[in-house]
This record gives sequence, structure tokens and C-alpha cells, in this order.
Amino acid sequence: MRNTTGSKRMDNHTNRARELRSKQTKSEGILWSLLRGKQVCGLKFRRQHPIGPFYADFACVSQHLVVEVDGGYHDEVVESDLDRQSYLQQCGWTVLRFTDEEVEQDAEVVARAIAQSLGVEYEFRPRSGTGAGMESTRTTSRQKDK
Repeated sequence: MRNTTGSKRMDNHTNRARELRSKQTKSEGILWSLLRGKQVCGLKFRRQHPIGPFYADFACVSQHLVVEVDGGYHDEVVESDLDRQSYLQQCGWTVLRFTDEEVEQDAEVVARAIAQSLGVEYEFRPRSGTGAGMESTRTTSRQKDK
């Protein structure tokens, strides 16, 4: 028998995560461009990953690592950020926080800090530039001829 309650909860999580991804900040977009596709040390990161009642900006599930990018508005929500971080740590997650400025000034330094926190040697493997995500940006020869 299908568990409709769990399915409905999953749909809500999925919809909320999609909404958050569509409203990402500039710095989240910059960092995601490095973390996606196992480019940093071969680690798989998820974006807006639900953990309990919270959504992590970025999560590496295999390493139980959460990476948060804090913008200026985080100055106003320090207490709730600390509560959230405490919850995640109690669930066994390591939480790294970076500011918008750190990411925007040098995202590679942030990626290197992530690798260092995991005790792995930093390696960047650029994506091949192929796949479904690239389809909308490529122009085929048939499109050029039209």
C-alpha cells in the first residue's frame, strides 16, 4: 500500500526546494557553478537539500557536510541561524558558513576551504560542457542555417 502522507510531504519538500533554487542569490549561483557535477574533489553536492524542517543551501550527503552562504540579511536572523546550525549538528552534520562577499571575491578559496574541512586534497574537475543542462545554450548547425 502506498503511503500518501509521506508522498505528499515529499512533494511539499520538492516544491519548496525548487522554489528556493529559483530564488538563489548571486553568490549561491557562483558557488553552485563550482560544486555541481562533482567538480570539486569528486564530491556530489545537492542544492537546497531538505534536512528535517530546514533546507541546506548545499549539502554533501556522503560527507554529512552542509555549506551555507550568508548574505547581509543573515545579520538580522543570527539567532535562528544558530538554532538551525545546532539542529543540523545534533543530526550529525558539519556546517560551514561563508559570506556572500567571500564567495563573490574568490569562490575557489571557498571551494578549497570546503576540501580542507573534509581533509581531502583540493581538485577541480571542470564539467565536460555536454549534457541536458547545456542543450539550451548550444546552437546546432541546423539552427544556424535557419
